[in-house]
Amino acid sequence: MDDYRKRVADRLLAKKLKSAGAVLIEGPKWCGKTTTAEQMAESILYMDNPDRREQNLRMAEIKPSILLSGEKPRLIDEWQIAPSLWDSIRFAVDHGGGEGSFILTGSSVPAGLSKTWHSGTGRFARIRMRTMSLYESGESNGEVSIKSLFEDNPGESLASASAIGIESLAYLVCRGGWPRAVLKSDMETALDQALNYYESVVTTDISRSDGVKRNEQRTRALMRSYARNQGTQASIRALRADMEAHDSVSIDEDTVSSYINALKRIFVIEDLPAWKPSLRSKTVIRTSDTRYFSDPSIAAQALGIVPKDLIYDLNTFGLMFETMCIRDLRIYADALGGRLYHYRDKSGLECDAVLHLNNGDYGLIEIKLCGDTLIEHGAKTLKELAGRIDTGRMHAPSFLMVLTGTDSYAYQRKDGVYVVPLGCLRD
Repeated sequence: MDDYRKRVADRLLAKKLKSAGAVLIEGPKWCGKTTTAEQMAESILYMDNPDRREQNLRMAEIKPSILLSGEKPRLIDEWQIAPSLWDSIRFAVDHGGGEGSFILTGSSVPAGLSKTWHSGTGRFARIRMRTMSLYESGESNGEVSIKSLFEDNPGESLASASAIGIESLAYLVCRGGWPRAVLKSDMETALDQALNYYESVVTTDISRSDGVKRNEQRTRALMRSYARNQGTQASIRALRADMEAHDSVSIDEDTVSSYINALKRIFVIEDLPAWKPSLRSKTVIRTSDTRYFSDPSIAAQALGIVPKDLIYDLNTFGLMFETMCIRDLRIYADALGGRLYHYRDKSGLECDAVLHLNNGDYGLIEIKLCGDTLIEHGAKTLKELAGRIDTGRMHAPSFLMVLTGTDSYAYQRKDGVYVVPLGCLRD
């Protein structure tokens, strides 16, 4: 991969090493954290190396400074295996380590370490790494830049064509952005990467972050329910009822919550927080998070779906496509120094994604799989929400965009709304 398509996490790591003593890269297994870190590291400690794992754990308790000794930046891969290393790294940074001393990678968040995270304030920078966006994997041509929509307002000069058809899009949803899958030329082998990940989650990984043994049948049922409820603000009670109705699984709400939290700690689930703008009216804004998997292929595996199934079930295809768009938009938001949110109010007005930059600028985005009718509905929603913003108290939106799947062209409508295929988008 050339510099033009260098992964967002690679760029963020290079930047953050210049301003922080240690950089923590978190994300799901197999998303490329170690590879990204290895490119920047001058020395490496693989905590999970089977030949040295027990010795590493003992040394972390007896004399952790030995594990931290090496050329800087020193990579501590899968650091969470020995959580006590956090304080040792913080101490080393405080006592002469300087910027760019350590890189930590972790595919799970150890339970009960909120105070430990707080102790790293000012010393640690954090990067949330995800599976690859379509631009990073080469499927998006990248001719429409979100940065340009914020800064240059291209207007009617915006024009691009996506080469992704409906069959290809269905395949990309089911394949996901797993680097190993992206590199496979054989489609069946590529699809197996997501299956292998899903099976690892339900059989072992859901228990590894806190050592609590969890039931495989319940895990599968919960993940199926989550897949059916993507893009919604389904409550724990609703998820529980859905599991019992579809899978005949007996489970209480506290157990559902504990399973969800375990899946969040290993970055399988990444819900989208609510946006709370200043409005002209006193409309009540819904504050519940929206349910999403971190990669659309996880949902496909949970439901046992292959690409041809999506083509014959456009409703499910639309939900899966939305999850892929949210993944890509989160990655692009990170690159631009922003965050992604959703909006929904009591009246039922809803916006799929709000990309909000740290300087207060933001863009409103509706996600539609295909078709002029859906694009028209999305544009109407965006204009209605934009009209409710109290521009005396906050910025007007920098742009309104309908993000599409199988539509061929990127362009600006006469009403100012951009229509952009995901296969044309980049940060």
